[in-house]
Amino acid sequence: MAEENDKLHIRLHLYDTDMAVKVNRDEEIYYRNAAKLINDTVNTYSGLLKGKKSEKEILYAAMLVIALKYESEKGHNDTSEYDDILKRLTKEIEAVL
Repeated sequence: MAEENDKLHIRLHLYDTDMAVKVNRDEEIYYRNAAKLINDTVNTYSGLLKGKKSEKEILYAAMLVIALKYESEKGHNDTSEYDDILKRLTKEIEAVL
């Protein structure tokens, strides 16, 4: 039951839709920041493409930009190569000791 007490019901405005979500208290800021990112990105593309592209295409363009940012960051934070090196060095050190 303690887990349930750590949940918040919040309302987020995403472009032209209000959405009620139940979130962990410590994650609320991430949801609010994500909603802001979505709104800012959609508004930017809407301003650039309104009248030239459909609303659906504008939303897809915004999603693509957000996903590209995510994938780019994920690629920069990939530590698997370093993890492998550390494991090998640890084995070599342990073998010497």
